[in-house]
Amino acid sequence: MTLDRPGQRPTMLRTFTVLLFCILMQSQPELWIETNYPQAPWENITLWCKSPSRISSKFLLLKDKTQMTWIRPSSKTFQVSFPLGALTKYNAGLYRCCYWKETGWSEPSKVLELEAPGQLPKPIFWIQAETSPLPGCNVNILCHGWLQDLVFMLFKEGYAEPVDYQIPTGTVAIFSIANMTPESEGVYICRTHIQMLPTLWSEPSNPLKLIVAGLYPKPTLTAYPGPIMAPGESLSLRCQGPIYGMTFALIRLEDLEKSFYRKRPIKNEAYFFFRALKIHDAGHYLCFYYDGSYRGSLLSDILKIWVTDTFPKTWLLAQPSPVVQMGQNVSLWCRGPVDGVGLALYKKGEDKPLQLLDTASTDDDESFFLNNVTYSDAGVYSCLYLLSWKTSIRMTSHNTMELVVVDKPPKPSLSAWPSTVFKLGKAITLQCRVPHPVLEFSLEWEERAAFQKFAVDGDFIIINAEGKGTGTYSCSYRIEAHPNIWSHRSEPLRLMGPAGFLTWNYVLNEAIRLSLFMPLVALLLVVLWIRWKCRRLRIREAWLLGTAQGVTMLFIVTVLFCFGLCNGVLTEETIIMPTPKPELWAETNFPLAPWKNLTLWCRSPSGSTKEFVLLKDGTGWIATRPASEQVRAAFPLGALTQSHTGSYHCHSWEEMAVSEPSEALELVGTDMLPKPVISASPPIRGQKLQIRCKGWLAGMEFVLYKEGVQEPVQQLGAVGREAFFTIQRMEAKDQGNYSCRTHTEKRPFKWSEPSEPLELVIKEMYPKPFFKTWASPVVTPGARVTFNCSTPHQHMSFILYKDGSEIASSDRSWASPGASAAHFLIISVGAGDGGNYSCRYYDFAIWSEPSDPVELVVTEYYPQPTLLAQPGPVVLPGKNVTLRCQGAFPGMRFALLQEGNQVPLRFQSTSGNSADFLLHTVGAEDSGNYSCVYYETTMSNRGSHLSKPIMIWVTDTFPKPWLFAEPSSVVPVGKNVTLWCQGPVHGVGYILHKEREATSVQLWGSTSNDGAFPITNISGASIGRYSCCYHPDWTSPIKIQPSNTLELIVTGLLPKPSLLAQPGPIVAPGENMTFQCQGELPDSTFVRLKEGTQEPLEQQKPSGYRADFWMPAVRGEDSGIYSCVYYLDSAPFAASNHSDFLEIWVTDKPPKPSLSAWPSTMFKLGKDITLQCRGPLPGVEFVLEHDGEEAPQQFSEDGDFVINNVEGKGIGNYSCSYRLQAYPDIWSEPSDALELVGAAGPAAQECTVGNIVRSSLIVVVVVALGVVLAIEWKKWPRLRTRDSETDGRDQTIALEECNQEGEPGANTSSPSSVSQETSVELPVPI
Repeated sequence: MTLDRPGQRPTMLRTFTVLLFCILMQSQPELWIETNYPQAPWENITLWCKSPSRISSKFLLLKDKTQMTWIRPSSKTFQVSFPLGALTKYNAGLYRCCYWKETGWSEPSKVLELEAPGQLPKPIFWIQAETSPLPGCNVNILCHGWLQDLVFMLFKEGYAEPVDYQIPTGTVAIFSIANMTPESEGVYICRTHIQMLPTLWSEPSNPLKLIVAGLYPKPTLTAYPGPIMAPGESLSLRCQGPIYGMTFALIRLEDLEKSFYRKRPIKNEAYFFFRALKIHDAGHYLCFYYDGSYRGSLLSDILKIWVTDTFPKTWLLAQPSPVVQMGQNVSLWCRGPVDGVGLALYKKGEDKPLQLLDTASTDDDESFFLNNVTYSDAGVYSCLYLLSWKTSIRMTSHNTMELVVVDKPPKPSLSAWPSTVFKLGKAITLQCRVPHPVLEFSLEWEERAAFQKFAVDGDFIIINAEGKGTGTYSCSYRIEAHPNIWSHRSEPLRLMGPAGFLTWNYVLNEAIRLSLFMPLVALLLVVLWIRWKCRRLRIREAWLLGTAQGVTMLFIVTVLFCFGLCNGVLTEETIIMPTPKPELWAETNFPLAPWKNLTLWCRSPSGSTKEFVLLKDGTGWIATRPASEQVRAAFPLGALTQSHTGSYHCHSWEEMAVSEPSEALELVGTDMLPKPVISASPPIRGQKLQIRCKGWLAGMEFVLYKEGVQEPVQQLGAVGREAFFTIQRMEAKDQGNYSCRTHTEKRPFKWSEPSEPLELVIKEMYPKPFFKTWASPVVTPGARVTFNCSTPHQHMSFILYKDGSEIASSDRSWASPGASAAHFLIISVGAGDGGNYSCRYYDFAIWSEPSDPVELVVTEYYPQPTLLAQPGPVVLPGKNVTLRCQGAFPGMRFALLQEGNQVPLRFQSTSGNSADFLLHTVGAEDSGNYSCVYYETTMSNRGSHLSKPIMIWVTDTFPKPWLFAEPSSVVPVGKNVTLWCQGPVHGVGYILHKEREATSVQLWGSTSNDGAFPITNISGASIGRYSCCYHPDWTSPIKIQPSNTLELIVTGLLPKPSLLAQPGPIVAPGENMTFQCQGELPDSTFVRLKEGTQEPLEQQKPSGYRADFWMPAVRGEDSGIYSCVYYLDSAPFAASNHSDFLEIWVTDKPPKPSLSAWPSTMFKLGKDITLQCRGPLPGVEFVLEHDGEEAPQQFSEDGDFVINNVEGKGIGNYSCSYRLQAYPDIWSEPSDALELVGAAGPAAQECTVGNIVRSSLIVVVVVALGVVLAIEWKKWPRLRTRDSETDGRDQTIALEECNQEGEPGANTSSPSSVSQETSVELPVPI
């Protein structure tokens, strides 16, 4: 872009970029402090609140927008006091006050900030112009100091001395600047101090910049061809004013210093050309013009320019719900971050857009509208931006929304966890799920018609006490758009389990456990048997060894096999992340002589640490300590002696792992402090480098040295246990060896040994890689995280770093050759896996620069913070809003997140326990849900729970709230009713108005039931028309819209009417019907009501005593219970009693009944089964049918049928139906079939397939063990004899052999000799 820049750019910026606004003071109360300790005001503080012009009966003190203190004085007064007492950290905070007016609470006072004792409150600073903001006008600068009798000082930037001072009698000082000139411009601040104690100063107020406003009317700024263009395309910005011959200037707000351009005019306009747009050209632009004397105009309206190659995603929302009933209307809201552009609605499968919205319609917040939807309207919808100019921007990215058109909502899915089979003492959770929001779920039990459970989350816990939990279950739901219509039922799910305490499953599971010990017992018996046989028979040693080995191997295989049967398949989880190493440091209560009493502390970043171990010199075991709640342990050493010198490090123990050792802490004696550790990332030419020096004691000072330089390179004060030395721009002269030392804070200094040298060498490097996580880096414990490190260079290897230490690398075997990306996976994130991650890549000798870091935060470790919007959650476009995240602990790092963005928007580290995130010049793209989290950077980024989300609306008009009554807007006299005012904006109060009444009911703040206005013991005085609107508790110019009008009707004040339906209460779909409501008084208004509907359906004012409500082409959803009331036109909304209720059925056939069996569906000897048929209508006759029989078996009026199983004729499938006694020719649909089984039917199996397989395999193993033992038994040498004397001879031989084995020197090693001796019979006398 070729544009001219003026030579006096700073002067013009100072003159034309900021306006001087006149602040008009409203009826705000005044808040100030009084104390009876002038020299130490914090010893006893009293806050006073004063109304400006009227007396009041109630005053309210607000602290931090959450705590409230009420004061109701005995009589109306102008001011009240709120005693606080001594100022402590508990009552420090932000205070405001309000007073009660006739129309409600007043505007809150200015914010008073009470900080820690020892400091005056910071004054507030604002301006008040007496005339319009033009040169020559008078301006008053007001400084509010909160205390009486203070000295107020006015300072101006560039002046050492104050430009003015005042000692007012009150709490406000007024500094007047008469006849504003350019010399009066500048930045001003205000400070206060106590007259009697001039050394006690307050903090400076917020700075105030005074600039003279423009003299000419503002110009208009437009973009050609349009405000949204692709990179590389050309753009022209046209600035047009009413005066000829002026010089025009263009400003981009994102970079004032570098984007100030001027242009000579063509008549009364100027064009600013961008010949090839770049991404950084996007932003907010404005223009102005000025004459030769640099007297300028007002600034133009801001014009936002987008430079992008792809449009951001749009989002599509269906109101009231994406599940719509046939014949209903639905609005499709399409919005996106790009404003000033039309929108087009598309349906999947169609090329042309269905509807179009131009720019004016989108600015007016209009939507696509589908009227009287049918099944053909169901499908997947999306919306795209619609441009009126040509551009190469791609529009492929968009979100879709599926519209479902049904007569009833579709059926949900029903599942059981952990299984569908009950176990002893365990419950089963039934989970009913749908993919869209639901108002309520319902669970039905088919065996019990009266059973029904409700849940909001869809989880139902079923307990099998005394066997009463088994059976068939199904679920349904209803949505908020149609709360009186339930969905189709889910597929039935059957739960099975034990009816008592001893079942086949239980016995089988116990047998599996005992089978683990069976092989061990068998092996012991075999060994004992072998030893017993050894004493009686001659055996071969080789045979005995083979037998023992075979039995042992069989035992091992059996044990492993049983473990596999009982425990299933063992899976090994790959853990890429190593166990995090702990942190070791020292503490002392003698800062000048730390060795007098030294304690070593070890802390682990993992929350599952059980114990800590301290080692000396790598081998010496010092002590073991259990982990505390802060996951740390102390090792007291006491006074340091020669025996304590050495190198220390510690480990943390978890259940199944030991961590890496901590960094070594070396104690060298009483004369030297422990040696620090120095580290730094690889230096990059031209970039900033931080050198980290980690000490071991808190409160030390740090010094950085460079080899060859005698004096220290840098010095840092006491900043904790570590310090960061910064080299702003790394050049060749900065290369070399560096070391660092620590010393005590006060003289005489005690120094540490120098650290090990750190060599900084600038090497040629590849550019840094692109590094990100596939999902958000703010994760919960147990989540799966994948890091993606990529580069356009080919054939590279990758390294992953955590907090500067290498933890993983890419293996060539993991990726295909030539891959330019690596994925590092954490399968299940733990508390110690958080931290700052980065990556690098390399080939043979050249490395890349480190990637940008990704801060991985593991949440749910600290308490949830609170997120507040200041001044409020609804903001005008172009204004600023501050999001304050309030944590529970100081010294944390905060992150701000926006829904839809994977990466956190902002990070901020603070010394306090809160952080303020400023959203500057917000636009439509800034609307959305925000949340925040805080985390500890020194301990693996362990974070808090996410805060509750807060919705930020960027609009000039509050959205319209909705007012409804619960349980209904038609209420009997004496009952209670709650009027609910609800809208999409949260954190804002509501106010309720009643027609023709000046007073209003008001709610402050945001609660769980905000917007509820209860009316108890309703009477005729409560009737009327109501409306509500938002009532923000902050000053806001945003327009407020009233809600819909609600007519509150009170019944029971007139005689009840009668209600009839023609042609009758049962009507086929598509036919017409008429409700006739007959009253007793003329000139009445009749109202038709339906049970479950909060609002009246219809109203009529007939000329006679009866109103006819005609319903053409009724549908299934018109079924229900109806009634009617009436009220006189002379006394509106004072209505009669309800008529008798009339139930209407719209159906071709009455709904099918349910059929169940009692006590079960299985016949027992000599017992009958009662089948219970139940329908939804009274006055019916039931009939039972049996498969295989042509004629119905039984008729019944109560629906109970007794079935016996004589000769097995009772088993089979049954169903039932019913007919209305008033309409005997209309039969209902048959119920679902129910099967009765008995001795001839299938037996109930409580055994699962897995247990059957396990049982079979165990039997096979035991049989195999028996076969092996039998075979081995047959291999034993048996000495058979021909007569009875052989027994004696055998015993003699056995005794002789055993004696020979016991003689020393006997030769038994030869197998041949053993064989020969065994085969020879020698006569030995007995």
